[in-house]
Amino acid sequence: LQKSLNETFGADKYSEARKEVLTHMFSRPMQMALYFCTGVLEDETFFRHYALNVPFYTHFTSPIRRYADIIVHRLLSASLGASSPIKMEKEAIQRQADHCNDRKMASKRVQELSADLFFAIFVRVRA
Repeated sequence: LQKSLNETFGADKYSEARKEVLTHMFSRPMQMALYFCTGVLEDETFFRHYALNVPFYTHFTSPIRRYADIIVHRLLSASLGASSPIKMEKEAIQRQADHCNDRKMASKRVQELSADLFFAIFVRVRA
């Protein structure tokens, strides 16, 4: 796909912008990852990462960025025996995961609407 995009848009001053817009549009329909507590789910197929084809998967970034990553770091640390278990019931962890998912979806929606607005302004100015 990337090779095709590179060949399609040529080398004028707007080629990179056109490529970025289409790349963004292609990635939009992809399913967004969700946080969840494994202790509340019985179906382990939800733990799988489809694109990587692995049965159990977790993802996190630096714990300075998001509360969900702090929780994942604490849970992993406890599961590896590096720290004591966190004192949260699985239902409380799931409520935190649901809240993080809600905030992430709201942020993504605002980002999409902002991109749509600026694209509309760009088209209007260029028309």
